[in-house]
Amino acid sequence: MILVVDSGSTKTDWFAIASTGEVLFSTQTLGLNPQVLSSEILTERIINNFELSQNREAITHLYFYGAGCGIKSPQQRIIKVFEKIFVNAELSVKEDTYAAVYATVKKDTPAIVCILGTGSNCTYFDGNEIEQRVISLGYVLMDEASGNFYGKQLIRSYYFNEMPEELRKPFEETFDLEADVVKENIYRKENPNTYLATFARFMIEHKSHPLMNKIIKGGLRRFIEHQILQFEDAKQVPIHFVGSISHFLQEEIEEIITTEYGLTMGNVVKRPIDGLVKFHQKKLNASIS
Repeated sequence: MILVVDSGSTKTDWFAIASTGEVLFSTQTLGLNPQVLSSEILTERIINNFELSQNREAITHLYFYGAGCGIKSPQQRIIKVFEKIFVNAELSVKEDTYAAVYATVKKDTPAIVCILGTGSNCTYFDGNEIEQRVISLGYVLMDEASGNFYGKQLIRSYYFNEMPEELRKPFEETFDLEADVVKENIYRKENPNTYLATFARFMIEHKSHPLMNKIIKGGLRRFIEHQILQFEDAKQVPIHFVGSISHFLQEEIEEIITTEYGLTMGNVVKRPIDGLVKFHQKKLNASIS
């Protein structure tokens, strides 16, 4: 039995597949980002899941694609967690950009693949290998156009008194905006990036408002200029997008990348796990035949 896993900061999708390619079960846990979570929390989130706990010794291979796994130290942290839980499994741990590529790109087809979810990232696929130009430094310094990036912009807009009354009032009714609550969640609790990303849904619900539209497009322009345009072939290949922000802002993304930057819009996939499972099923079928 193999496990195929796609993990963001908010949630993690798990699919167990038999050697014949049949899906045995699927489940979901909270996000497993080793850049922002301790080994103890990572372990707890896995073993508290009934299906994973019951089947952990039956797993022979674990293919994990996760946010925060592009840097060696957090990658090693989660590998050690897996080694203690899935004691019979051969491990493959890669950053989530690989999952995004496998879920969106046709084999041997060059493309740029972007992740816009709780966090953000961008990679170039030449048809065979993945090239990362910008190493992600996480939600504090990077993650432009992500859920947590937009959450920060909304909180700043509210506290700097830039948010007009027609937005300010429903914003206050939707969230607890007491300064102590906000600071507690950002500076003391686990998953501050996920907390910030919860505010993004308000922006999406009110995206037709001029202020929200300005914030959305400002974040997208920053992402395009800092990430996508790092690649010389940006105007020669399709630009694919993965993640919840990509899904809900698809129209805005397409408008900006085509009309303002002359880029080619590719696929938009909300949940990469579906394409990822198909990728591994094909590999299993190929090995059988």
